[in-house]
Amino acid sequence: MIAYIDGKLTHKDPTYVIIEASGVGYQIKIPLSTYSSLPAGERCKLHTYLHIKEDAHTLYGFTTVAEKEAFLHLISISGVGPNTGLMILSSLSVEEIQQAIVREDVRTIQHVKGIGAKTAQRIILELKDKLKKEVLLGDAPVSAAAHNTNRAEALSALVTLGFAKNVAEKTLDAIIKREGGGLSVEELIKFALKSS
Repeated sequence: MIAYIDGKLTHKDPTYVIIEASGVGYQIKIPLSTYSSLPAGERCKLHTYLHIKEDAHTLYGFTTVAEKEAFLHLISISGVGPNTGLMILSSLSVEEIQQAIVREDVRTIQHVKGIGAKTAQRIILELKDKLKKEVLLGDAPVSAAAHNTNRAEALSALVTLGFAKNVAEKTLDAIIKREGGGLSVEELIKFALKSS
């Protein structure tokens, strides 16, 4: 899996970019939010997801880890492919998507081109519980995105250290509830290791 690509931005288009890294030009599909935040002709880093099908290997890129996580959440839903995921991220910010799902706001999601009522309801139904924990533990949507990243990184580290994923999730949620959502990855891991 290609986690990110760091290199010179050689071509910038609203739907894709080409980044040259070590003499190879990678064509990466992007949402509009990523397009507007990239400077032309300069060095840049995109967090990527490689989607493999029988007839194509397609890279999708995002300026923030939160965008990439939202994309991965969206494409995990039956009926929402990578292009639909990009369309949603091009139409709504990560915070707007999170808030719409947590508040069960079908209309906001349905306003995205190509999303019908059934798909919007499925997105909310399948992601509501995952995102409720993440969004409600942060004070504001922006801090929730930073908190989600820290929690996800701490969870990954704990699982690597041998914790069962469900135990690690419960432990981290308890720590965040007790200590607040502003903890760094290192602090979260230290608290989790002390509490086990």
